Amino acid sequence: MATEVDHIQVSDSPTGWWVDLPLTDYQAALDLQLAVVAAKIDGRLDADVVLILEHPRVFTLGRRGGRENLCVKDEFLAAKSVRVIPTGRGGNITYHGPGQLVVYPIVHLSRHRLKVVEFVSALEEAMIRTAGHWSVPAGTDPANRGVWIGADKLGSVGITVRRGVSFHGLALNVNTDMEPFGWIHPCGLAQVRMTSCEQYLGRPVPMAEARRVMAGHLAECLGLTLTTMDVVALCEKLGHRVETMSTAPCQMSSGG
Repeated sequence: MATEVDHIQVSDSPTGWWVDLPLTDYQAALDLQLAVVAAKIDGRLDADVVLILEHPRVFTLGRRGGRENLCVKDEFLAAKSVRVIPTGRGGNITYHGPGQLVVYPIVHLSRHRLKVVEFVSALEEAMIRTAGHWSVPAGTDPANRGVWIGADKLGSVGITVRRGVSFHGLALNVNTDMEPFGWIHPCGLAQVRMTSCEQYLGRPVPMAEARRVMAGHLAECLGLTLTTMDVVALCEKLGHRVETMSTAPCQMSSGG
């Protein structure tokens, strides 16, 4: 079930909606992002929207590709029920799965006078502060984007900007099963080792608390006031309806 974040306040800052979703099919989440982006571009939606969720196991490919960094055969992935989906985000191949905190901030960067590099740095800082809540010493690497614990990568960032509006976002390994990362060269880096908060601490982190903590830090880092919005209410505003939001593939259809 999705958790509730009643209100995250940053004084005198722009308003946005925080939409907390359950375990959600990747394609359904992408369809929802695209619907929000379209509504912001054509002026039907002024508020920024931040989606937070977890995905069933999936590999996603970035604009730079990534299938060449897949180290197992399609038959193996089919047997493991892991999909491979091309996307339009930046970066290379990455993995999403339960226990990984995924956040998609759909923000009008040009209206906030935010440069892309500043926005990406804010997403990294939100991950660093969230990990720091449990004394996990995450930081950045001048040579590679994302957040790291020493030489081990803890979280990734990959965004797309369409007519000034950002989508896609960040993925922080909280209690993630690390095995599937061994089936790829994560982010196209053959020697990179992935890690998680759970792996560092030797115990799991409550995901509901991780969502709440991330909400507060992301609001601070982006200078937003975030108020919770139910996904059904959001889809009604967009002219979409949610058929299902579950571990099974979700279907969203246009119209009412």
